[in-house]
Amino acid sequence: MLVIRRDLVEAMVAHARRDHPDEACGQIAGPEGSDRPERFVPMLNAERSPTFYRFDATEQLKVHREMERNDEVPVVVYHSHTATEPYPSRTDISYAQEPDAHYVLIGTSDPEEHELRSYRIVDGVVTEEPVQVVESYMFAHTGVDDTPDGS
Repeated sequence: MLVIRRDLVEAMVAHARRDHPDEACGQIAGPEGSDRPERFVPMLNAERSPTFYRFDATEQLKVHREMERNDEVPVVVYHSHTATEPYPSRTDISYAQEPDAHYVLIGTSDPEEHELRSYRIVDGVVTEEPVQVVESYMFAHTGVDDTPDGS
């Protein structure tokens, strides 16, 4: 299950709406060894396409180096589908190189509503998972607030 703060969901949806009709993409970093998305990292769709996304290689290297320096990992890898249902395409599956990440897809074909779905993609196998949107991570998983600042 993906447990994610509402502000992060809103940031992904806003990015998807901003880039529409092209697909938007990015990552949300979290502490090494944690499954908690914390730091929103919108990225450039190098393809600038309504049907396909690809991270810019230079930007992706920069983002991953920054994550390493901060002892972070990509907890969420997200992108939007602008005209099709938010389910991973064959290309999406072939690009899924983070076996521990949640792959979030945001459907933006409806200008009024969005559909957000999350998947695990490991060795080409796609498994949809539930998404729990929370105001704060306090008490979300364990009943204990283990964030340094209590958020």
